[in-house]
Amino acid sequence: MTEDNACKVLHIITRLDRGGSALNTLVTCRGLCRKYDTLLASGLSLESEMVLSERRLVEEGIGEARQKGARVCTVPSLVRRINPPADLKAFWTLYRLIKKEKAAIVHTHSSKAGLLGRWAAWLAGAPHIVHTPHGHVFYGHFGSAASWLFLMLERITDRITDQTIALTEAERDDYIRFRVSKPEKLVVIHSGVEIERFKTPAGAPDALRRSLRISKNAAVVGFVGWLLPIKDPLTLLSAMEQVWEKVENAVVVFVGKGELAPVLKKRAEALGAEKKVILTGWRPDIPALMHMFDMFVLPSRNEGMGRVLVEAMAAGKPVIGSRTGGITDLIKHGENGYLFEPGNAAELAKFIIEIAQKPFLRKQMGEKGRVIAKNYSIERMIQMLDELYTAVLQTAPALDSSRYSQSNPAHLD
Repeated sequence: MTEDNACKVLHIITRLDRGGSALNTLVTCRGLCRKYDTLLASGLSLESEMVLSERRLVEEGIGEARQKGARVCTVPSLVRRINPPADLKAFWTLYRLIKKEKAAIVHTHSSKAGLLGRWAAWLAGAPHIVHTPHGHVFYGHFGSAASWLFLMLERITDRITDQTIALTEAERDDYIRFRVSKPEKLVVIHSGVEIERFKTPAGAPDALRRSLRISKNAAVVGFVGWLLPIKDPLTLLSAMEQVWEKVENAVVVFVGKGELAPVLKKRAEALGAEKKVILTGWRPDIPALMHMFDMFVLPSRNEGMGRVLVEAMAAGKPVIGSRTGGITDLIKHGENGYLFEPGNAAELAKFIIEIAQKPFLRKQMGEKGRVIAKNYSIERMIQMLDELYTAVLQTAPALDSSRYSQSNPAHLD
């Protein structure tokens, strides 16, 4: 490997949207591209079906990364869904890209890009391979057969991986418990959050409530994220049916989009609760919305970290989350919020009612959350990633870098 390529890092991710893994990856590229020659390869993100305002924010994020010095390229065949012809094309494209760039580290992100990218890197002779799953798919995402297949693939692919980055201790423990990797190959580096952006509201919460036709005195329960089965917003709505029996002025606000949006709307109509169930779609003003909420709920069936919980805590809100994945690292039960068993609407309802009826508890938990949120800053994440890269580069290459060829095409797809 030449000296010119000693500090080159190639990041690979399936799609860039406003999801946590994409935001984390863009922040990483922006934060480290002054020290490392950084290239980010991603798919077209068409499956995210972004609205215009969402796409503009993503493009702004890519533009900021480029301004800082990162290069960004697109691999059109790299898609999230399983598509054998496209997957083979993406694999070949990534292989050629890795050969051409001769990066010291290939850092893959998320499950699909992680599998294709790591094997392409191994075949191309990349000296070091780092992977961030951003939450695993060993349970909660697919049926038992598909989950088992992904588990086997991850176990095999771990053999060619130098380091795997878990977002939380719980995620790290899962990788050990499922015998995917060994403790010495795992490191915990949280997903960085713009803490200051969420500390102070961008607008007046009362004005935002009025714009959504929410009473000033309503107890507002907030949810922000994909409206998909893995996030389980239906359990939250089921819990609200029990909450309304005790807290008549409670309102639930679902911020996000996904296949369950029409299902939630129909169920709210069937309950005669159209005015108490608000679906906003995707919105760019998440910090302001956080300050409008009285509490925040994340009922996921599986979650790598749940960075949105950190955002809510930074805004001083009590948080309620399912006892799964990285959520258990963020929520200290009874201190900054509550944990409930995934899918248990009755238990979730109990905690929502308690927080709604006790203003002093909301304040107390919110203050504790602000303190915890400080540990998840972008600056700390970047520092830890830099330390990891430095350590990886100082170790003997896992692969023979002489396998890099000097004559490979630069074209993608």
